[in-house]
Amino acid sequence: MHQLRAFWNRLSKIISGKAAAWVALAAATALLAATVSPGLAMESSAQLVPISADEQLAQGRAAYESGQLTAAAQHWQSAAAHYADTSDKAHQALSLSYLSLAYQALGKWPAATQAIQVSLALAVEDTAVLAPMLNTYGHLQLGLGQIEQSIDTWAEAADYYDQLGDTLGRLGSQLNQAQAMQTLGLYRQAQGLLETTYESLESKPNSLLKAAALRSLGTALQTVGDLSLSKQLLSQSVAIAQQLAQPSEVAKSQLALANTLRALQETAPAITAYEQAMASPGPDRLAAQLNLLSYWVELSRWQPALALALEVRSQLQSLQPSRASIYSRVNFAESVLQLPQAGSEVLSLAELAQLLAVGVEQAKTLRDVRAESYALGQLGALYWQTRQWQDAQTLTQQAAKLAKAIRADDIAYRWQWQLGRIFQARAQPAAAISAYTEAVTSLRAVRKDLLATRSDVQFSFKEKVEPLYRELIGLLLAEDESRLASLEQARSLIEDLQLAELENYFRSACIDASSTQVDQIDPTAAVLYPIILPDRLEVLLSLPGQPLQHYRTQLPQAEVEKTVDQFFVYFNPALSDQQRLQQAQTIYDWLIRPAQAQLQQQQIKTLVFVLDSALRNIPMAALHDGQRYLIETYAVALTPGLQLLGPHFTKPQPLAALVLGISESRAGFAALPGVKAETQEILTNTQQAQLYLNQDFTKQRFEAQIKATSYPILHLATHGQFSSALTETFLLAWDQKITLSELDSLLQARQAESARPIELMVLSACQTAAGDKRAMLGLAGMAVQSGARSTLATLWSVNDRSTVELMTHFYQSVGQTTKAEALRQAQLALLKDRPYSHPFYWAPFVLVGNWLI
Repeated sequence: MHQLRAFWNRLSKIISGKAAAWVALAAATALLAATVSPGLAMESSAQLVPISADEQLAQGRAAYESGQLTAAAQHWQSAAAHYADTSDKAHQALSLSYLSLAYQALGKWPAATQAIQVSLALAVEDTAVLAPMLNTYGHLQLGLGQIEQSIDTWAEAADYYDQLGDTLGRLGSQLNQAQAMQTLGLYRQAQGLLETTYESLESKPNSLLKAAALRSLGTALQTVGDLSLSKQLLSQSVAIAQQLAQPSEVAKSQLALANTLRALQETAPAITAYEQAMASPGPDRLAAQLNLLSYWVELSRWQPALALALEVRSQLQSLQPSRASIYSRVNFAESVLQLPQAGSEVLSLAELAQLLAVGVEQAKTLRDVRAESYALGQLGALYWQTRQWQDAQTLTQQAAKLAKAIRADDIAYRWQWQLGRIFQARAQPAAAISAYTEAVTSLRAVRKDLLATRSDVQFSFKEKVEPLYRELIGLLLAEDESRLASLEQARSLIEDLQLAELENYFRSACIDASSTQVDQIDPTAAVLYPIILPDRLEVLLSLPGQPLQHYRTQLPQAEVEKTVDQFFVYFNPALSDQQRLQQAQTIYDWLIRPAQAQLQQQQIKTLVFVLDSALRNIPMAALHDGQRYLIETYAVALTPGLQLLGPHFTKPQPLAALVLGISESRAGFAALPGVKAETQEILTNTQQAQLYLNQDFTKQRFEAQIKATSYPILHLATHGQFSSALTETFLLAWDQKITLSELDSLLQARQAESARPIELMVLSACQTAAGDKRAMLGLAGMAVQSGARSTLATLWSVNDRSTVELMTHFYQSVGQTTKAEALRQAQLALLKDRPYSHPFYWAPFVLVGNWLI
């Protein structure tokens, strides 16, 4: 309230004169709104100047500042009536605008609507009055869940501010538009608008508007995955609000910062930020408490979660009806249901049901369809958890229907998914598959925007996307003789899951996908899709000219992962060959042996694997049938999905390569003395090559050569790392690291300029991050984002000399046969070479992407 008083007093000192009073007070309306509503602060740069306020207006303001909302409403209602009697339309409009704010804070939405509509009608011909009053109207619409309308209203307000030459007023309206866009899930549109807004504010002095802009932009960046920049901007917002001594604004920014720190997995700082936001007595206290409660639950910290839940429970009963209060009820119930014994120490299930039912009724009263769907769906989840199937089904169907009616696919998919689970529990597989399929369709519709966590719809790939796909795939493959249509749908889903995981990795829906029929491009290749489900391992097999097939091994997921982990460990040459071969034969029995006869009958030469989760971390070439390694029979290639990397024949090209490497120790990385020999062998075995070694391999030189040459092969003999964290995937140049994003930009720019993509990218000294079970995402990501048709890389750091041997053999063959066969021949050469016959030396080399010429 200090903020409002200072603003009011500042305006009062500028000019006096009754004719201008209502204009200045109207300009203050938006700032007043910001102290009690979810909207952003609206400071205006127009020099609109008040005189002494009428006694009723002044008393209303004093009551409002002290939190006496009912008294404030009574004063402003009396003031409006007085101005009506004296035909003072300007002050009547101002009083009604203030009255609408009071009613909004009281949750009296019909009265708030009537007050602002009359106010707008009185001010309809005066631009200076309309702009701030439209801001008030936008806040009302947002509070009522009329989000699209609020965006239009704020756009109209921005236009009026433009006519007035009021830059800050316009920027404030744009901030509000962006906030509403985020509520709709339109994150990229919101981000673009916020970036434009912030550019206009960046050079201006610190202000509440600047703090709000930083907060909104930081929140938008969090939702699209730019967490480091989000943290930076939100920290600035906190600092500005602290400098201006505005506790409520500090709390808002601390809450947003806490959410970003949570996404960054910076647990202790996130908890501290939540607790600091909770220290404010304002409306953000409850939001911070609810977010921290869900975080305690996520961390399985049951004692603090229980204590906080008990503290929050009493506050929920006194909340006035609004979208925020409905979401608070639903989020509270969602967290409590995850507590041990379903939170019975906090509320009984009957009390939780009543809490949610009140939320449903409030949403109906507000005519907020989205909030109603949200509350109904969570109420359905409660009945599902208590095995009251019919009630759960009815409520969930209503929630899904409402969400689809307003095209809210970001929540519709949750209720369709929940409905699928209910049907599955009721032994109705056809209905379950239908509901699951609708959920996947809804999720696809919003995947470009829904790539990170939201406050009201928490979106996490591992929790909110992957299980949906796997549960549907499990249903489709449940029968021993699944229909061909079910098998094809399952294959499409596993391909789509691979795409979704990569998009989640990049926090960007920028990956091109197209369907590819393998038998049309390589009649000697078979494609295998191993799929790890909780209770079994399924394998889809695609053979040229044959219907899709599948077979399974019935064993728990934990056993699959344990066997895979043990197999990986036993690649250490110092450990037992017998143990490694035992695991290699077990996995061979799962993946290959059921199809062995058909592969031989079809005269298959290449096995292409679309690997799932833990299986990505082990080399398929080293599987063993009891007599020989897999690579002794077949060439092997990997792809993140055939729709991601459509392989096809290209005309044979001259072996021309751009070769860069580092042989000396650099930036804490060990020397690679074999790189000199490796690169010299490449020069010998290619028709044309350019070499840049050590000091010559700078980032700037790399950029220049990528743009200047169109060689089909890019060979990088340098340290690098593949990681499940995008920022930890990199290549090492002499002077600095080259991130995956930078590499992508360089190679995509080359392709755009020359229309010549990289045919083969070789990363001969990279490795997956130690202890990172999802590190192969980094390799898949580099293969996809670079635009290279094929990528040859290693799963772990390999002996320097053995790499030279393998690369020599590879380059001797690569121009004469397919890339997969060239790699096979190189690996067989090492297998027959006594010093390097152990699979530790040759197995980690994997070919990702186009396995053909």
